[in-house]
Amino acid sequence: MTVTITPARLAGPITPPPSKSQGHRVLIAAALAGEGSVLHNLPDSQDIQATRRCMAALKDGSTCDLPLLDCGESGSTLRFLIPVALALRGGGRFTGRGRLMERPQTPYLTLFQEKGVAAGQQDGVLTVCGRLTPGRYALPGDVSSQFVTGLLYALPLLPGDSEIVLTTALESCAYVDMTLEAQAAFGVRAAWTDGRTLSVPGGQCYTPAALTVEADWSQAGFWYAARFLGHPVEPEGLNPRSAQGDRAAAGHCALLRGPEEVSVDVSGCPDLVPPLAAMAALRDGRTTHIVNAARLRIKESDRLAAVTRVLAALGARVEEGPDCLTFCGRAELEGGVTVDSFNDHRIAMMTAIAATRCRRPVTLTGAESVEKSYPAFWADYRRLGGLADGQ
Repeated sequence: MTVTITPARLAGPITPPPSKSQGHRVLIAAALAGEGSVLHNLPDSQDIQATRRCMAALKDGSTCDLPLLDCGESGSTLRFLIPVALALRGGGRFTGRGRLMERPQTPYLTLFQEKGVAAGQQDGVLTVCGRLTPGRYALPGDVSSQFVTGLLYALPLLPGDSEIVLTTALESCAYVDMTLEAQAAFGVRAAWTDGRTLSVPGGQCYTPAALTVEADWSQAGFWYAARFLGHPVEPEGLNPRSAQGDRAAAGHCALLRGPEEVSVDVSGCPDLVPPLAAMAALRDGRTTHIVNAARLRIKESDRLAAVTRVLAALGARVEEGPDCLTFCGRAELEGGVTVDSFNDHRIAMMTAIAATRCRRPVTLTGAESVEKSYPAFWADYRRLGGLADGQ
């Protein structure tokens, strides 16, 4: 889908969609608990549909074959469910679309080799086969917290106790805290014993629970960016004490309002980079450094490169580094160009917000990419006064 965005004023209250990160976690726990859970406000994005579909396939005991699990474009679904498939079914065959099957799985593959689990990828299908055993699982913490979460879901189901040991400092620690919070709600316990070790008792069972999914701080970041750019938009319904790491959006927005050169460390909140970039591009005369962002190169797009290409095309002064972005802010951007979403939902939403401060309209191709996480984005954008005409 292609939309043409005409600069316009956004205004009004907006409640972000349910948290995709929390949605994945409670949906998996509820499925592992069997019948009886009641989940309110569960998102219905493409990523959540992928997790729902794969959990149904894993719980289907009608076949002895390794289940085929279509993860769509959801990295969370893929990495969360690889250990779960080993624990429940002795493995699975995982497939997906876009760049998903190109994302690195090295921490798992190294662990599996040590544990006697077979794994291999051919023609876009990753096959894992074997049984997890209780014990010590050592993996790096600076690739993705998703590997830790996957093990946290599976290891309690094993007959003995296990521990997860991080060989490097954990980035995005808040996402692991979200996992522990979700598991606790469904009767499963695991805990940090020190800064790099998680103790996971075995022989546990997930029990049904009733839970309401919080509003998504990741998506709220775009509406905070709109506020920063001068639009009287009022994000509502957010939990200020949420375990979501992207609750940092409000604080980062306040930091960028200051008059001085600033550096924003996004190692704990990489999904906030697109809205932060829109703000940084329009900090008139001020310099902004977005640092510790190397993991963005293995998202739906090479997100550092995509942010740079899109905002530079709009007229921003931005320089891309190996793991960082540097902006010299302007009062407004030129626009008048056609840019692509790179099939990345967050690039599409960033473009929509930045285009409100362009002199001329901006045409965006691949606007349907928002379906991955925020299906109602364009409807919400228009309801707030945004002008986005497309087909």
